[in-house]
Amino acid sequence: MPDVVLPVLNEAEALPWVLARIPPGFRPIVVDNGSSDGSGRIAAELGAFVVHEAVRGFGAACFAGLLAAESEVVCFMDCDGSLDPRELPAVAGPVLRGRSDLVMGARQAARGAWPVHARAANVALCIELRRRSGLRLRDLGPMRAARRSELLELGIRDRRFGWPLEMVLRAAASGWRIEERPVSYRVRAGRSKVTGTIRGTLRTVRDMAVALS
Repeated sequence: MPDVVLPVLNEAEALPWVLARIPPGFRPIVVDNGSSDGSGRIAAELGAFVVHEAVRGFGAACFAGLLAAESEVVCFMDCDGSLDPRELPAVAGPVLRGRSDLVMGARQAARGAWPVHARAANVALCIELRRRSGLRLRDLGPMRAARRSELLELGIRDRRFGWPLEMVLRAAASGWRIEERPVSYRVRAGRSKVTGTIRGTLRTVRDMAVALS
């Protein structure tokens, strides 16, 4: 039964929809990263396993969830309603079958779901990733799956928004079999802390640039 790590910072609006769509056989681990809207309480009331991570940062929340996970295969995805948990089996499947070591969801965006500035930043990062590692990816997507023990062995150090990129860089350097699967990308519930503003996108790019250095 794969665990699903869901980093959360004030996602009370999206949580009921997301948790209701977790597929059978997948266990949601909600990592509350200092929410002020009761996200942790809501997640617990809806039956999720809740971890509280006091250190702010996307990577810190992901790492806390990874440590709390007990399954052999662990999935990660945003908990803002932009990604559909019902697509998790397609992403986790190749890892569960032993065909891939890391599977990433390549986002197929609905109209208005992916701001131009955030899409451009994603393209630039994929180009730089290809230049450095030879890995050809269309997206540094937030829905992904890998084996827990191997993720821990990668020794990912970033605890901010550089976490997703550092994971891919280290996985590629370790010779992992990496593939993408298309996933839908919806307009999120509420305003994004990352792609919702140019400032948020620039902060994310800055953290990822550190991971590239």
